Amino acid sequence: MISSLLGKKIGMTQVYDAQNVLIPVTVVEAGPCAVVQVKTIATDGYNAVQIGFSTKKIKNTAKQELNHAKKAGLVLAPRVLGEVRLAETPTQKVGDVVTVASFQEGQLVDVIGVTKGKGFQGVVKRFRVAGGPAAHGSMFHRRIGSIGMRQTPGRTWKNQAMPGHMGSQRRTAQNLRVVKVIADKNLILVKGAIPGANGDDVLVRTAIKGQPKSAA
Repeated sequence: MISSLLGKKIGMTQVYDAQNVLIPVTVVEAGPCAVVQVKTIATDGYNAVQIGFSTKKIKNTAKQELNHAKKAGLVLAPRVLGEVRLAETPTQKVGDVVTVASFQEGQLVDVIGVTKGKGFQGVVKRFRVAGGPAAHGSMFHRRIGSIGMRQTPGRTWKNQAMPGHMGSQRRTAQNLRVVKVIADKNLILVKGAIPGANGDDVLVRTAIKGQPKSAA
């Protein structure tokens, strides 16, 4: 069974559990994802399943994308494509649909997304550098300050915290617990926050590190 789903971040809310404890959750619209392509060791050198999420208009679709979707029996091409690596030969077939039924309440998942872009920022916001005195006569408030030495080593060290582009990076929120699965609406409620803004595309997969170890 495929343990990953493409989806879209809807937003955050809060729900009560069985013990009447208020839990902050993020609502993710996960799937349904159609199987667009099946890859095996014999044909591609590795086992994987390519899944698609959402659709886009024909006028916005390249001819190659549309033909690729038609091979899977889809009328419209998926807006987002993702590939799920598998250890064994896939049992899924082209045209199958994967839904939130592959996830259960209480299990741990990883959610992969792109963080919010914050543009060009200074070191105070980007790296939480303390800056200088805040008094009027300081003339040194939010600047970076010294970034290197003189003759030795005569250069700036690698990975020096400096102003630059902030955000818009791929990040993974690990070991988030699935609080509720609403199958009829293709929704998954996970505890905590996930990367990205509301409406951004995400990938929900079974957690890699947080699974309980099986008894030997």
